[in-house]
Parts: sequence; structure tokens; C-alpha cells
Amino acid sequence: MGDEVLDKLVKDYMQLGFEVAGFAWQGGEPTLMGLEFYRKAVELQKKYGRAGQQVSNKMQTNAVLLDEKWCRFLRENRFLLGISIDGPKEFHDQYRLDHSGGPTFEKVMRGIENCKNNEVEFSTLIVLNNANIGHPDELFEFVVANDLTYLQFIPCIEREPAAGGPTDFSITPKQYGDFLCRMFDLWFDYGPEKLNIRDFDSLVTYYVTGEATMCTYSRQCGGFVVIEHTGDAYCCEFFVEPKWRLGNILETPLGQLATGGRKRAFASDKQKLCSRCLLCSYLDICRGGCVKDRLRIAGAGPDSLSYFCEAYKLFFDHAIPRFMEIAAGVESGKVGRRTRSAEKIRMRIEK
Repeated sequence: MGDEVLDKLVKDYMQLGFEVAGFAWQGGEPTLMGLEFYRKAVELQKKYGRAGQQVSNKMQTNAVLLDEKWCRFLRENRFLLGISIDGPKEFHDQYRLDHSGGPTFEKVMRGIENCKNNEVEFSTLIVLNNANIGHPDELFEFVVANDLTYLQFIPCIEREPAAGGPTDFSITPKQYGDFLCRMFDLWFDYGPEKLNIRDFDSLVTYYVTGEATMCTYSRQCGGFVVIEHTGDAYCCEFFVEPKWRLGNILETPLGQLATGGRKRAFASDKQKLCSRCLLCSYLDICRGGCVKDRLRIAGAGPDSLSYFCEAYKLFFDHAIPRFMEIAAGVESGKVGRRTRSAEKIRMRIEK
């Protein structure tokens, strides 16, 4: 992303006047832009924001480049990181290799250690693929042993262009359902207040407030806009494709793109559910799952059944009574919840 696009992006967004302006920096690998890019971004946020406005900066990274210099900047500017690591070395190094084909596990762990030593806030993201999906116990032990207390799981499902079915490294609905059930049991026995697993925390929140925190379980999509390095805007990171191109911020103000008809149409697609969803007892919880999982493998339209429908049913059958138990404990104050201080991961603009 060049200076012109960066300046326009930050200016347009900050001047929309939200109490909290949220930026999520992703790639590729976003640290390859270098520290100066993010120093410039922070200065632009201060320049275009109003006094008292808060800024949330998040970054999804492989952590390979996170040395002391990076960590000092991230701590001082209150960035929240998401660090990708797929479990112990034998699982992580199956797919996460460097440009020369070498392993990266030790480099990522060094980056995590640097974050801990410099008090950089981070969570971990574990992609569930064919290498680690059958090993929930090993993943849980790894997370606990390394004090990775904030994490989430992303199920890997990609389509094989030629054959049309799932790739070899994808997981099946049954595998995902079994994994969630076993991981939930481990988490429940360990103590939900000790470990924040986003997938589970979202459902606890649903039973406490009536609204899930993950967009997978939300009633509609469209909570953010994706800006590519060219300035092109899209509805979602999973739909960076011509059909869902909103326009370009160098030509049209960001606020106009974010509220236009195409964005509204995308948001409403999640509500186009198949008849089996409408008759399902878990409709209010699942809301049909993520739209990408309806389109990528399962069918041709947003009203297709989610590829992971079987997984969700298996998991909900297994865990919902205990989710309700945890939620009751939260409401009564008997069960605490690990939450981050909002002020700790936001920069407040002073003028």
C-alpha cells in the first residue's frame, strides 16, 4: 500500500467520527511493510482523528519478524496482535514454511517470547488442517504449556479447482465436529475462566446477551470493509472478487462505499437460508454459519447448506447444556470471564 492510499484510507475512516475507529492490518504478511509504514499510519490516525477519539489497531502476523524493535513500537502504540501458529512443531511446520521451504516454528515461538517480554498484547490463531485436526489433546496441552490464553480456531476448507471438491489439506465436517466436542470438554474441565477460546466465548456471550460476538454466528455480514493496496474496497476478506468490489477509495469516499447498495446486499445474503436451516432447532445460534462455507464447497448460492452443518449440529448437541450452565454462572457472578481492558489495546488521541 502506497502513501496516497494509506493517507486517504486513514483520513476517510477517522473523519467518519466513530467513537472507536478500528483498523485490522493483514497481508500476506503485514510486517513486511516495515515499521515506518505503521509509524506513518499511527501519525495519520492522530492527524485526522478528533481529541478523545480512540483507535484500535490490530495486526494478523506470523510473528517471524517480531524483534525487540517491533515489540517496543507495538506496545507503545497499543497494537493487538493475532499470531498464527498451528500447534507444536510437528503440526506447525507441516505447512508454515519460509520462502526457502524451511521450518518456521522456532522463529514464531521467538516472536511470541518477544511479545511476552515486551508486554505486547496478542492472541493466537490456529488453523485446523488435515495435519492437526485429529490431535485436540496435543493442541490443548501446547496452548496451556505456553500460556497462550487467548486463541481461536479456523477450520480449513478450500476447493480443489480441477475436481471441485475439498483439497487434501482441508478438513471434513465430521473431523471438525469431533474436534470441537473434545476441545470443549478439555476447556470445560480446565476452567472456562482460565482460557479464552473465541469460538466458545462467543456462544457464552450469546447465552448471556442474546448476541454472538463472532460473525460466523451473527444474523448478517458486513461489519467491516476490506481495502486492498490499490485502494479497491470489498465487502469481506473472503470475497475479494469482482462481484463484491465496492469501488475505490481514491475515487469514492469510504463512507459512501460502506453504505452503498452492494454492501447492503452482501450483508443481507447471510439471511438467505435454506429450508433445512429454517426448520433447525439451532437456527438462532448458528444463523447458517459463515456464507463462505455455504458457497465454497456446499453449493452455488448463499441459501445453500453450510459445509460445516454436520459439525455444528454435533457440537451443539454435545455442548449447549454446559454453555447454558457457564452463562448462568457468568450472570450470577460465580464464573469469571477473561476479558481484555479496552483501554489497554486502544490508543486515545490527544490534541
